[in-house]
Amino acid sequence: MNLRVKVKLLRPRLLSNVFRFASTTPEIVERNEQVLIDDTDAAQVREAEIERKRNISRLTQAHFNIINGRMPYDEPKCLAHLTVKYHRKMYGKYGAQSGVDPSLCWPTKQDIEDRKEYESVAFPYTIQQMMETAAQNRKEAQQKIEQREKEVEAKFVKLEQWKKELNDKIEKKARDIQAAKEKKERLVEEVRRHFGFKLDPRDERFQEMLAKREKEQKKAEKQARRDAKEKMIIGKLQQKSVEMSDGKS
Repeated sequence: MNLRVKVKLLRPRLLSNVFRFASTTPEIVERNEQVLIDDTDAAQVREAEIERKRNISRLTQAHFNIINGRMPYDEPKCLAHLTVKYHRKMYGKYGAQSGVDPSLCWPTKQDIEDRKEYESVAFPYTIQQMMETAAQNRKEAQQKIEQREKEVEAKFVKLEQWKKELNDKIEKKARDIQAAKEKKERLVEEVRRHFGFKLDPRDERFQEMLAKREKEQKKAEKQARRDAKEKMIIGKLQQKSVEMSDGKS
């Protein structure tokens, strides 16, 4: 059998082998891709586990993320994380990494109106009016200071006079006390002379007589003041009548 005949005989078998292997090639590729994917997932899981064990800080995940410059939470954990204020804060701190829509950082029309209303109540005056008010307040405060300085200066000038008046009052009070003491001593001496013998001042009879003499003396002093006042009034009336008579003449 020559070579050409052998080739003709082997051709159907070769073709069948080609078709057989061609039909199973996609399944092998799919299995290989699946194995590669499974290996990738396993590697990622291993890396995550290694990273978890490497973290020995014992911080919570949120605190660990903050320290490493990441957002504390990947998803909301409470109602506060759903507010506009929280989203604005996250965008201000982490920027586009936060995944927050930047349009939330701009106030709404209602926010602007509310702010205008608040400022109209809290700050009803313009800047020019506030500057004028502040200048007026400073001027009034300076005037009060100057007025106070003038009063202190005037009082300082009268200081010597006040010191003299105070010393005079002190001396007068001392004289009054001494006069009262001497008056008391005279009454006690008069009571002793009344009894004609030495008597204990604590004795009841002595105390009664002393009270009686004090009462009589007060009455006499009161009458003397009344008489002096009457004489003064009479003197003024006489002087006035003399002046009137001189005027008529």
